[in-house]
Amino acid sequence: MEDCSLPQDALFLGFDCSTQSLKATVLDANLKIFATEVVNFDSELPHYKTKDGVYRDLLVNGRIVSPTLMWVEALDLIIRRLDMSKLDFGKIVAVSGSAQQHGSVYWKKGSSMVLASLDSKKPLVDQLGDVFSIKESPIWMDCSTTEQCRAIEEAVGGALELSKLTGSCAHERYAGPQIRKIFETQPEVYKNTERISLISSFMASLLIGGHACIDHTDGAGMNLMDIKSRAWSKKALEATAPDLEEKLGNLAPAHAVAGLISNYYVERYHFKSTCLVVQWSGDNPNSLAGLTLNTPGDLAISLGTSDTVFGISTDHKPSLQGHTFPDPVDAEDYMVMLVYKNGSLTREDIRNRCANHSWEVFNTYLQQTPPLNGGKIGFYYKEHEILPPLPISEHRYVLENFENDSLYGSREHRVHEFDAPSEVRALIEGQLLSMRAHAEKIGMPSPPRRIFATGGASTNECILSLMASIFGCNIYTVQRPDSASLGAALRAAHGWLCREKGAFVPIKYMYMDKLEQTSLSCKLSMPAGDQELVAKYSLLMKKRAEIENDLEIWRLCRIRKLSLSTLSYSGSSNPAVLLHLTQVTLPGDSYPTFPLSLHLTHVSILQPMRPHASLPSTPSGVCVFTHIVVLATGRPPPKLTPPPRYPLPGDHFLTNIFHFTPPTLLVCARRTTSPSSPATAPLTTFTS
Repeated sequence: MEDCSLPQDALFLGFDCSTQSLKATVLDANLKIFATEVVNFDSELPHYKTKDGVYRDLLVNGRIVSPTLMWVEALDLIIRRLDMSKLDFGKIVAVSGSAQQHGSVYWKKGSSMVLASLDSKKPLVDQLGDVFSIKESPIWMDCSTTEQCRAIEEAVGGALELSKLTGSCAHERYAGPQIRKIFETQPEVYKNTERISLISSFMASLLIGGHACIDHTDGAGMNLMDIKSRAWSKKALEATAPDLEEKLGNLAPAHAVAGLISNYYVERYHFKSTCLVVQWSGDNPNSLAGLTLNTPGDLAISLGTSDTVFGISTDHKPSLQGHTFPDPVDAEDYMVMLVYKNGSLTREDIRNRCANHSWEVFNTYLQQTPPLNGGKIGFYYKEHEILPPLPISEHRYVLENFENDSLYGSREHRVHEFDAPSEVRALIEGQLLSMRAHAEKIGMPSPPRRIFATGGASTNECILSLMASIFGCNIYTVQRPDSASLGAALRAAHGWLCREKGAFVPIKYMYMDKLEQTSLSCKLSMPAGDQELVAKYSLLMKKRAEIENDLEIWRLCRIRKLSLSTLSYSGSSNPAVLLHLTQVTLPGDSYPTFPLSLHLTHVSILQPMRPHASLPSTPSGVCVFTHIVVLATGRPPPKLTPPPRYPLPGDHFLTNIFHFTPPTLLVCARRTTSPSSPATAPLTTFTS
């Protein structure tokens, strides 16, 4: 292996522009922390009047933004503080950074000229106040673009097709839907926009004095990049807005050099003119680097403003729940991730309400309540949740006849509140059980080989203990919980090394055989939980997932302005799961009682919720199971008396057709015991 050592006197600077703060970490040539600094947006830049670093729009449901200029002033302030700490900027040979993912920045026409001619005698904030066509950037917490998400998915052939193409189905927080919304609602603003950056490439632009490229990893979180070719997808761009590729600029690998540091910093802070600015990327990809996560089978859980679960995969498997990005430090692998909006802010909310604003009291409650919480299950959504997609709400249930070793005979009933200790445990157990359930659902390892915990709450041993009991593996932590800025500094060194060698160098070569001597080393913080308890949590996880699915049904029914009745079959009554498909065609041309080629644009399938089962597909594309209900817009068929038996593959028949006011059609299908004797149990149906 070639020599991958770093220059002995060299320093490497990494930033992390998160939702609530801007952090800086400086590493030396031995990859040990040399200096750190932090700026909190709310308390140290109070004139922007943010709460938790954001503005929540009271008039537009789900709109959450941050003032773009606040990030500029934070960069001014943090570099000034590093300067006051006597940091020798002349020793910094490379800079990189991390930023909250998905947020977008809109540069006005002419902004590149302003960036290229910054006056080193003035702060950045005094010079960049008028360079943005939109002064408040939509961020990852925003959920106001549902309409645009559906339109983009439909344009490319459906949600799964978009996931296959870009790594994710359409999400409200992603830059693509946000851009489409701006084009639709503010066309003149869009026209006057010279460049659209992610927050990561925006911050890099401030450092190089020009528009920086978007890197492949963060670019995958836009619904715009072809994840296989690592280039902008023509199909996705056309589904989003016109002339978009020109406004986005080029893409670049995460290890590439964005440019040399701007002369502004050379003159103002005495950086060397040869200092490299390595591509910035997203906060979760930088955490992956900072945790030295490079082995399939390992998982990382970041407990921050958002909670995330991520790991390494050798291939891209399209999913409607998870997200796939190119690995920021290994071009051959992928990073797979789950995101939850209700992280630290929701934990703080329950702490304030139930534990007298005290983490000490909060932890005491966690310690004094029994594992499994006596069957008490809670769902807490202070913000509109991403996974599952549920509105602001709280739900509490108590399981009856839950014997901890079987779900047989157990039933849940809803309650209004828990006692304070049970509320605290229900929150933490619920968050971790949800992570495990969704991770298993998209094929993440179960149990993981080990978990690396990071983020602010990773310093809480009570939470880590519960994590070990629920996931059933050892929990490791790094020396500092801010792994994103640490990873950014490491990536600065990695980018410098790749430039020095003239080719990509695996990042692990930088710390191989000496990890324990660096600030990247991790320690075992909590051993794996008792396996008998892990098995009991597996049962509780299944029950919680069933209730979560119920909550999703009612959300979907509300969105479609429908009420849900129970489907009766063979004398039993089952709750039902509502799924969504698009562009399904019934092959009716050979059946004269149906209109020819009835095209359905909105299709909902109902299946029994328990036990869970997959829906088989017929060659015609119509999913069939015990119950099928199709709600469609289109030309209704003529009145049919009596309803025909519409044969489907296998032992399935259409037995009822309900004709509603045009253009709505409701078709009910029921599985039969045999082709000759269709079931005749009554079906109650949707009512509009």
